[in-house]
Amino acid sequence: MNQRYYSLSEYFKEKYGFKIYKLGIDGGFSCPNRQEGKRGCLFCSEKGAGEFTPDRRKTIPEQIKEQKSNLKHKDAIKFLAYFQNFTNTYADPRHLKKLYDEALEQKDIIGLSIATRPDCLGEDVLDLIEQYNKKECFVELGLQTTNEKTASLIRRGYDNCFFYCSIENLNQRKIKSVVHVIAGLPGEQKEDFLKTIEDIKDLGIWGIKFHSLYIQKDSDLYLHYKKASFPLLEKEEYIDWVCDALERIPASMVVHRLTGDADKSLLYKPTWSADKLSVIGGIQKELKLRKSFQGKYYAQEGERSKE
Repeated sequence: MNQRYYSLSEYFKEKYGFKIYKLGIDGGFSCPNRQEGKRGCLFCSEKGAGEFTPDRRKTIPEQIKEQKSNLKHKDAIKFLAYFQNFTNTYADPRHLKKLYDEALEQKDIIGLSIATRPDCLGEDVLDLIEQYNKKECFVELGLQTTNEKTASLIRRGYDNCFFYCSIENLNQRKIKSVVHVIAGLPGEQKEDFLKTIEDIKDLGIWGIKFHSLYIQKDSDLYLHYKKASFPLLEKEEYIDWVCDALERIPASMVVHRLTGDADKSLLYKPTWSADKLSVIGGIQKELKLRKSFQGKYYAQEGERSKE
């Protein structure tokens, strides 16, 4: 590895020889956690984590064209269609196939990234996604934490057993999985975050996304914080936690993200989370100061990575 962690960018360059950009698109989906009076996960925004996707009233080709135009100043050659906000398998498989195929038919789109929930991956949906294995295809799951008490507090809406079963099913079908985890959830300490990492590191998960907990004004987390203020991580704490986590995951696990992206116009706290590049730079600097790297303490087949 050129870096001290195995980034998605490095994975793409190794496999294709050039950088590939993800284009966030809105497939017009909802979420089972927002039905029957439920308001979704506590931290979820009104756009369902799709603040930077185009208007959902636009067609898939229109959204892809718009997102490509935003990257004209970059060395963009090929792209991945990222069905990003809400639950992108929450529909009849025939409708899902229509949308996925429509995205793949667009010029220079080489694959799919599908954000969803473990409780929305039935056999019929898995059968469909498996068909895209010949292309680049990831399924992203918002686990956030394996602490069931915290999961209940943040209204995740499913038990850990759904997650473990989904990972097993995805692995059996050789579908790449990407798992989201959040550092600094209400009531959680560093040991809770690292327990989540320990719980998932040996499951055969292909990729991981690290998120800092930030509060947007259009989320129920904002109302929760105003009523019952809880400690938020400082930037230095977050960097320390993520570095500890990187040291404990397999060196082969692809790191898709080191910190979250808040809509700056809606961000309430912490303000440091708005400076994404500074956080990433801080993580890289800390790993260098530690003389450390991804997988340093990961045990596999009775061996440990050595410095």
